[in-house]
Amino acid sequence: MTTTESRTDARIPDDVAAAAVLPLSYTDEQNVTYPAFRWLRANNPFGVAHVEGFDPIWLATTQEHILAIERDPATFSSGRDEPMVNDRASSAFLQLMRGDARTLDTLAYMDAPEHTKIKNVTSSWFLPATARTREEPIRALAREAVDHLMSFDGRCDVVTDFALHYPLRVIMTLFGVPREDEPLMLKLTQELFGTTDPEEQRAEVAPEPDVAARMWRAAIADFAGYFTELAAQRRANPTDDLVSIIANARVDGELLPDSFVVGYCVAIATAGHDTTASTIAGAVQALAQFPDQLRLVKQDPALIGGLVDEALRWVSPVKHFQRVVARDVEFAGRQLTEGDHIMLLYPSANRDEAVFENPDVFDITRRPNRHIAFGFGPHMCIGQHVAKLEMRILFEELLPRIESFGIDGTAKYGAANFLSGLKTQPITFTKA
Repeated sequence: MTTTESRTDARIPDDVAAAAVLPLSYTDEQNVTYPAFRWLRANNPFGVAHVEGFDPIWLATTQEHILAIERDPATFSSGRDEPMVNDRASSAFLQLMRGDARTLDTLAYMDAPEHTKIKNVTSSWFLPATARTREEPIRALAREAVDHLMSFDGRCDVVTDFALHYPLRVIMTLFGVPREDEPLMLKLTQELFGTTDPEEQRAEVAPEPDVAARMWRAAIADFAGYFTELAAQRRANPTDDLVSIIANARVDGELLPDSFVVGYCVAIATAGHDTTASTIAGAVQALAQFPDQLRLVKQDPALIGGLVDEALRWVSPVKHFQRVVARDVEFAGRQLTEGDHIMLLYPSANRDEAVFENPDVFDITRRPNRHIAFGFGPHMCIGQHVAKLEMRILFEELLPRIESFGIDGTAKYGAANFLSGLKTQPITFTKA
């Protein structure tokens, strides 16, 4: 099979391709993206998408294909381009700004051996046993969050009134960011991951065709100013927080350059709470939509671990990562050429019928639950144990104080195809 024949045969229908790739599609997952993923898994599980304004890109939609790609970073590189799929105008702007495809010195942009060296800076800090030593302060923050929810009279927005603030406070406490700076961290995070969302775009960049890239760079610049100053303080006066560890780490005998310190801090300080907030909100929404699951977990708190895993599968807050083909290779019956780009669609893999029975049902008793919400392989999320710990603790504190949840209005989702989830979800709740 020639490359031309392979690409012609592999081409995805334009409407399906748009549903999988365009950020706006993710504002209506149930009616747009998930039906597209279902069609792709059944008809063209590894095909090429042609979407106006974007370069052609291969879409990996099954868990089998995504795991195979994640297991082979030598062939499918993270370090040759941005980890997220951008339109042509934004890609051109980002490369012009720096001169290459790497706009942030952080793990998602790296291949081994660089990736291994930089990951080792904090890998022991994120081990399960180390994460568990932080349970007491995290539980105090969870109780504070639940007390705040209980202050509402049975009606609130589960995102803006509850889910956003607890994981933000956890990660900023672990980081050593003062509480008064949390609103700034939340604002910059929403701008960073909302580059394609008109509601999050800054007025000074919104009219530009490469608005997503300009938003990204503006948010990164503000983060860099903040974390460069904080790291300098921690080098002068180290504490036991995560910024101190990163700022004072040595790789090959040298302190990390400022750009690597900033990259590390930005990645953890943003994805470290944004994805968890999306999962918490999605879990509460699902418990309202599937009240039998709420009854089950209230009757048997040992199921809270299953609730957390099922929420991660169900929400899949990381919608994709991008890989670049490092050598000509045949994969999934297709001939790939060096430089080809692949979009790993995690929400699709987490609804894969070949792996999950009744994948469109929220089931906290699902065993085994082989979701890949944290990715897989060397780029598997370094903070997964902290994220699961803080969610488990939150539901341990929340569920004894809740009798029921209800949906009280229309949900609103972010217009983003990289990291996104609920922006608003009005709910009702009955106190136990």
